[in-house]
Amino acid sequence: MTEWTHIPGLAPYTETLALMEARAGAIAAGAADEAVWLLEHPPLYTAGTSARPVDLVQPDRFPVFAAGRGGQYTYHGPGQRVIYTMLDLKKRGGPNGGDVRCFVRALERWVIDTLAEFGVKGEIRPGRVGVWVTRPDRPPGPDGSPAEDKIAAIGIKIRRGVSFHGISINVEPDLSHFTGIVPCGIQDHGVTSLVDLGLPVSLNDLDAALMRHFEPAFAFACATA
Repeated sequence: MTEWTHIPGLAPYTETLALMEARAGAIAAGAADEAVWLLEHPPLYTAGTSARPVDLVQPDRFPVFAAGRGGQYTYHGPGQRVIYTMLDLKKRGGPNGGDVRCFVRALERWVIDTLAEFGVKGEIRPGRVGVWVTRPDRPPGPDGSPAEDKIAAIGIKIRRGVSFHGISINVEPDLSHFTGIVPCGIQDHGVTSLVDLGLPVSLNDLDAALMRHFEPAFAFACATA
């Protein structure tokens, strides 16, 4: 059973991270059910384990936190749905927690299926974790390739076979806040949101779609390495 929790207001980062790690530990010990938390954070930057100092363009703009998850720098703030997924991959993917790449693909599939409800074609790109949308309304790149923007970021950590951290989907954040970092270390593409794409989607609309598409996306069985 997966327990869903909506955390109201703007959840403080440090306290939320501590609670998430504690819940993941309880799941690993068999003392708690799997959990998905839906929340927003106040404006802040987080640094993943691969973050490069040069990508923190404006270090004094917002608080910066070491996240402990995979990935590089990302932004969280109001209008962005953060989804923390604490799932027991030992049960879902085998005795050693399954294939991490398979789990990331499931996260991507979950986002893509959710966005499709709103007429958004989310796509994945080799070498770029997250979900992207093409922007035919913008000039192509120097090599003639279509312009692309990132709409969802993914960063996870797995401990004792249980996942935590998760996904952020841009609904209606202040996109100018992303200029304080090089998001996920990628300079050649931009960042967008559902509202930026002209879709009047609310956080509640997105949450309902996420819940509808969760079980199909995570009904996976990944072979262990």
